[in-house]
Amino acid sequence: MRKRVAGKGAEELAPSGAGGPAPRAGAPQDVPGHEGDGEGGTHGEEHGHDHSRGPRVAWLLLPPALLLLLLAPPALGSYTASRDQPQLVQDYGRFDPLPAAGRPVPLSLTELVARLQQDGSGSLKGRTLVVQGFVTPVRDPAGDKAGTWRLTRLLVSCCAADSQSLSVTVHGAQAPPADAWVRVTGTWRPGGTFGTTSASLALDAASVTRVPDPANPYLDKAPAL
Repeated sequence: MRKRVAGKGAEELAPSGAGGPAPRAGAPQDVPGHEGDGEGGTHGEEHGHDHSRGPRVAWLLLPPALLLLLLAPPALGSYTASRDQPQLVQDYGRFDPLPAAGRPVPLSLTELVARLQQDGSGSLKGRTLVVQGFVTPVRDPAGDKAGTWRLTRLLVSCCAADSQSLSVTVHGAQAPPADAWVRVTGTWRPGGTFGTTSASLALDAASVTRVPDPANPYLDKAPAL
């Protein structure tokens, strides 16, 4: 059905039932399936963002990750031990028999401290003891000149953050370089009450020998003779 449209005396025909006026020529029209592309935008502009940023960021993170894997942190040493408070060792309960009299007694630093603090029989008195660890200089420079320094082990139960030091003072031998691994042969230096926590953690050195750094510096064990 057609209707008349008045205008300037002319008679024009327009379709009816089209739901509104016909669009003007050249006017932008909505395309089905592309709603929201208005404001002069296009589908390509909205969804055409650069997908190469992600891979570029990943490549930038790769070198630091490789460095962390390839470069292991240095072992903890005298700097850490000098700022740590020596700990009391766990209760041994009982001790294994020592070698026959006259033979040297190799001990881990942990067992040495445990026997000095817990063995009321005084089994180490007068015995030649052999222990191993790294050198920690004393804080007082005068002590170094007098041949006094510390033999130390660092004990780690979980990670470096929970490490604790165990040290004995060495008398009568010039201090090797800090962090050098050495074997000390000597005797207990009397002080305090043997078998209690007042017992001195000290040795009179008969000899000090440089040894190679152990594969696991946190595993405290008796030196092999």
